Amino acid sequence: MVDQDQDGRRGREAAAPEAESSVPLLEKKGVHYVEGCPGCAVDRRKAANPGIPYGSFIYVWIVVLCTAIPISSLFPFLYFMIRDLHIAERTEDIGFYAGFVGAAFMFGRCLTSTIWGIAADRIGRKPVVMFGVFSVVIFNTLFGLSVTYWMAIATRFLLGALNGLLGPMKAYAIEVCRPEHEALALSLVSTAWGIGLIIGPALGGYLALPAEKYPSIFSPDSLFGRFPYFLPCLCTSVFAVAVLISCIWMPETLHKHKVNENGNQSIEALEAHLIDPKEKVEQSNSLDTKKSLFKNWPLMSSIIVYCVFSFHDMAYTEVFSLWAESDRMYGGLSLSSEDVGQTLAITGSSLLVYQLFLYPRINRVLGPIKSSQIAAGLCIPILFAYPYMTYLSEPGLSIILNIASVIKNNLGVTIITGTFILQNNAVSQDQRGAANGLAMTGMSFFKAVAPAGAGIVFSWVQKRQHAFFFPGDQMVFFLLNIIELLGLLLTFKFFLAVPDQSDSN
Repeated sequence: MVDQDQDGRRGREAAAPEAESSVPLLEKKGVHYVEGCPGCAVDRRKAANPGIPYGSFIYVWIVVLCTAIPISSLFPFLYFMIRDLHIAERTEDIGFYAGFVGAAFMFGRCLTSTIWGIAADRIGRKPVVMFGVFSVVIFNTLFGLSVTYWMAIATRFLLGALNGLLGPMKAYAIEVCRPEHEALALSLVSTAWGIGLIIGPALGGYLALPAEKYPSIFSPDSLFGRFPYFLPCLCTSVFAVAVLISCIWMPETLHKHKVNENGNQSIEALEAHLIDPKEKVEQSNSLDTKKSLFKNWPLMSSIIVYCVFSFHDMAYTEVFSLWAESDRMYGGLSLSSEDVGQTLAITGSSLLVYQLFLYPRINRVLGPIKSSQIAAGLCIPILFAYPYMTYLSEPGLSIILNIASVIKNNLGVTIITGTFILQNNAVSQDQRGAANGLAMTGMSFFKAVAPAGAGIVFSWVQKRQHAFFFPGDQMVFFLLNIIELLGLLLTFKFFLAVPDQSDSN
């Protein structure tokens, strides 16, 4: 009997190392998962599966795409929509009125982005996302049915005010993956955003005014003949319905249990054991900034840089379509909405390839700051070249325009993705929703001002075709370069403060 007991003890002692080795690393390090907490369930999956979470990344992709498409789908036909609404007395005034319709969405989002970010931190990412997608279905459809100028502005404003998707989705992208995949996660956000800003204009360019473009399919007396800008909006809304249904199965990432400071450190340990010791110190120091986001200068400085470049990108998007479709006598290219849509569709395809295969490697070599600085520097000569395309004829014009658009948009996405990384590395998980909401508020304000300002400036420069200093559209692109240069200067150390793990100048 004694021998049997000794053999049993030896067997249990021998099995103990085996049992211990089967315990996940985080549990051995003292991380405790709360049963029934969706955030802990996601953390457990990340600990058990070191690979890329493709399933969760699909949700990031389609939700961001859903919010990006409605923002830009109106740009190819906005010029013609304002004309058909008979609000502008002269052709030169169309850009003035178009700018306010483009600004309405961003103005609405500016007023509510922080609220949606706080809500995402309180009730979870998923309910905020689902409500935002639902708002796309309703108000994007109503915009396509607009019969007056003020109805168009009102529906765009409500679409922006009730659409709190982008901030929570940036936080969600970080939370569903391990630290080594963060660059890919945020590049997916900016890629989906960039693709949406390209697919949207492609839809608007090809599907607006269908009774004129495809008379054999759509008669002037049909629904799409009476509402010539409804078809592209309807297609976007149908896609949003599909996204809304799929979000039913989207996993929540927010921790639902009450966590004290030690508990927070245990949750953050999920990522801490995967990164360098210096980064652990940086994360523990970040606890000191939890009381106020406004005292977190790495966050605030990156948000300011993000807002400046967002202002530039939105102004460029507004100007590009207006400039390309305006008559050559006013310095434009006299392109149709289909031509502009095709150019932007080609650009979107290049963004997909660039962000998935090239940007993660560039970020590993250069880091988010240096890659943003190089990209901003390269944008300046490209923008200076745009006005001189009016001297080109086909097919050279299409080739040069497509090349310039591809390069310019890829460089722009490089900058925006870099600021995404800096913002999300500057705060801990329980503040990411609010931090991204704050970033969305600032960005939305600048993006609300950008289309209105760009429309006013575009209308003004078309009246000064023979001025001595930067005549006509040359002035527009000169002003865009001034903004780009300002953003570039703000990425240097005298202004931009970043966590040690992100980059250094």
